[in-house]
Amino acid sequence: MLKLLLPYVLGPREKAELDERGHLALPGILTPQACSLLTEALGRIAVLQEPFGYGRTTERTPGKYAAEYDAFLASLIGHPQLLELARSVLGNEIRYDHCVALNRLAANPGLRWHAHEYADDDPSLRFLRIFFYVNGFEPEDGGLKAVPGSHLFRDSHVLAETDEELQRTWLEGKRHPLTGEPLRIERLSAPPATVILMWTHALHGVTPRGPSSPTRWTVVYAYRNPGRPSRARWISEEFEHSPLPGTEGLMSLY
Repeated sequence: MLKLLLPYVLGPREKAELDERGHLALPGILTPQACSLLTEALGRIAVLQEPFGYGRTTERTPGKYAAEYDAFLASLIGHPQLLELARSVLGNEIRYDHCVALNRLAANPGLRWHAHEYADDDPSLRFLRIFFYVNGFEPEDGGLKAVPGSHLFRDSHVLAETDEELQRTWLEGKRHPLTGEPLRIERLSAPPATVILMWTHALHGVTPRGPSSPTRWTVVYAYRNPGRPSRARWISEEFEHSPLPGTEGLMSLY
């Protein structure tokens, strides 16, 4: 079986950081073989996705339903190392939610500030996104932006086109519920082969990709504790019932 991840540490300190900040980076832990195979798979998705465009929301697109369009991406849903990572954070009772290709080509405009919903009123039900940043990113070139502590508000209705808009609206006067510090925007960077864990309610956005930058190869796998419907659960009925190795008990809604 493919070795997906190199050794990493996800102990009490790292889990506390994830719970306090809303995201946690594990730099350089994807194996070289995994990076190579992921690049090939995401390249195949990019070719399929081209007729649909990258900014449109349409049903059953190759980007949104990436695992249904590529056998290698599908094979990772039940990969023991990925499930071990997800369960070490969420506990044993989890469900697969989605696999989305987040490739960003040169001159990609980035993504506005947003958060995602899941059981907004019930903190016991958690939803974790696991990003594979195959070739990494720099802060101002297709980089991930986040607001540490924003996930603790469990507010999935926040939208802002720019940092300035977010500052003068939702962020104005807000403090971190645990530390008491004013909430602030953080620009992340990631070396190649980085994995980033993020709670679904964490506010995040993406900076524009440079006009001559290479494609940023990225895919996200999402898992959650069952208990509520999920608007992000992009999975067809046929795929839900497909006999993928390692996915027994993972594919149903509840």
